[in-house]
Amino acid sequence: MSKPLVVITGASSGIGESIARQLSGQGHPLLLLARRVDRLDALNLPNTLNRKVDVTDRDAVKAAIAEAEETFGPVDCLVNNAGLMQLGSAATQDPAEWDAMLDVNVKGLLNGIHCVVKSMQERRAGTIINISSVAGIKGFPNHVAYCGTKYAVHGITETLREEVANDNVRIIVVAPGAVETELLSHTTSDEIKEGYEGWKDSIGGAIHANDIADCVSFAYNMPQNVCVREVVVAATRQQP
Repeated sequence: MSKPLVVITGASSGIGESIARQLSGQGHPLLLLARRVDRLDALNLPNTLNRKVDVTDRDAVKAAIAEAEETFGPVDCLVNNAGLMQLGSAATQDPAEWDAMLDVNVKGLLNGIHCVVKSMQERRAGTIINISSVAGIKGFPNHVAYCGTKYAVHGITETLREEVANDNVRIIVVAPGAVETELLSHTTSDEIKEGYEGWKDSIGGAIHANDIADCVSFAYNMPQNVCVREVVVAATRQQP
């Protein structure tokens, strides 16, 4: 029996790439979305459509999903992984960075949800997995705007779950601690980046993208009547 379609945003590196590799290995056809489509093509995964799509472009997300569904059938799982982390203090950070994070981390997530959730409700099946952060659970210095976007992800996830639970649709949030990815490179302050890297060293290093992919795979592969609502995962020595 063929596996159903999975859509992954921000799949060109890090956590998204690891999730793509793992679910492809399990036999799922994929729609991978990212701005760097050459990175997607380089993965060379079978039964996969790679599309250059910015998640802030709702029409482009919708068009790519419609194209994939024509080939592979309805979306069974959406992994909202695309994210932007630009750290800075409330007093000094360029407000344009707030706008960018809100657009990608919150509106981009909502765009993906909007494109798939109605169909899932009608079919009474489907899973949406939102990749958040421990920064959506507690605050950190220099994370004011970023934490705000990730708290929004948790609030959206919890509220949506209550809306669609009776339709047998699962809504899951995965909240990683520090992970070795390219995410920190988005931050423009060298001082903050150096401090963050020093903190990672002090806890023995961050966890890896494959660790998050394992969590996603575990939650998704549970029976449809079982919803692993929230997974919080971090290095053992990471205290906050």
